[in-house]
Amino acid sequence: MAERLKFIFLDTEKNEEILLPVTPAGYEIDHGISSEKVNLTELGTTNIPGKRYMMNINISCLFPALEYGFLNEGAKTDPYFYVKKFEEWCDSGKVIRFIISRTNINTTCFIESIKFKEQDGTGDVYADINVAQCRVLSTADSSVKSETGNNARSETQSKKDETKYTIKKGDTLSGICRLYYGDSSLYSRLAAFNGIKNANIIYAGDTIKIPDKSVL
Repeated sequence: MAERLKFIFLDTEKNEEILLPVTPAGYEIDHGISSEKVNLTELGTTNIPGKRYMMNINISCLFPALEYGFLNEGAKTDPYFYVKKFEEWCDSGKVIRFIISRTNINTTCFIESIKFKEQDGTGDVYADINVAQCRVLSTADSSVKSETGNNARSETQSKKDETKYTIKKGDTLSGICRLYYGDSSLYSRLAAFNGIKNANIIYAGDTIKIPDKSVL
């Protein structure tokens, strides 16, 4: 049986990770490009494809008040712990990283909104979370744009997409790869990227770089 998906939110500044306590039954992603209507004298009106817009992800999830057999490892039976954390991220406009294991979703984002309710007397909280993808802009990004127009520089992009992770006791590179990329077999490539000679030996407290999957 395939491993269930994990929905992970990371505050990389605080090295804080929130794993949704219950894997949602589904999620919806809005991915597309903008378009522009152009009026051609001879041919009439036509649509011209534009650039890809930032995607929005809508997640319906359960924050449990009771111990259920389907909870993910480490889940808290304190629904308002999760509510308060997402409210905090939402109110502050905090840029965090959002990952869905075994998919290509691994992106910077912010929490656009959270709507929640209790409905069945169990104390469980049902929440709808809107996740908005975003780009982290820097001075370097502005200078690159002014020099090269709309052409992105690959070196700048790869550095921007890197995440730093502090190794904890019990961690393995294969487990870290499963968490960030949904593919534990990438552990040797991650080791090579970080200059680790023996991929089976890592030390708690050390910090490694987690690049975009395409870089490995």
